[in-house]
Amino acid sequence: MKLFLGEYSHTLDDRGRITLPRKIRQELDTYEVVVSQGFDQCIFGYDKKQWEDEAGKQLEVSVTDEKARKLRRYMFAAAEKVEVDKLGRIVLPAHLKEYGRIKGEVMVIGAGDHFEIWDTKAWGTYKNTLETP
Repeated sequence: MKLFLGEYSHTLDDRGRITLPRKIRQELDTYEVVVSQGFDQCIFGYDKKQWEDEAGKQLEVSVTDEKARKLRRYMFAAAEKVEVDKLGRIVLPAHLKEYGRIKGEVMVIGAGDHFEIWDTKAWGTYKNTLETP
C-alpha cells in the first residue's frame, strides 16, 4: 500500500500546473493520477491503483441507497485523470481550481491513501481547527 505523507508548499504556475513534491511522486505507480473534488474545498489526488480501490468500495454499495448515489455523483462527476509530466507537474482542471479556490500559493499534503491540494490560506485556517490527540 502506498502512503502519502508530509506537507509541501508549492505555487500554481501561469498554465495552471503544480509540481508534485518528490516524496509524493515516489509513491505513484504510473505517470497518471486521478484528481477529484475532496471535502472541505480541497482537491483529492490518487495514484491510479488506489483510485480504483476506492472507486470499487463505492461501487459495492447498492445504487438504490440514496447516500451511496450522492457520494458516487460527488466523487465521480468531478474526477479526471491527469498526466504527470517529466518534471513532475500536473495540470489542474479549471473546475477543480475553482472548487478549491486555487489561485497561486498551494499546499500539497499527504493524507494516507491519497494526497490533497489546498489553497495555502485555506489549509492554514483548516489546520488550526484540528485538535491534537
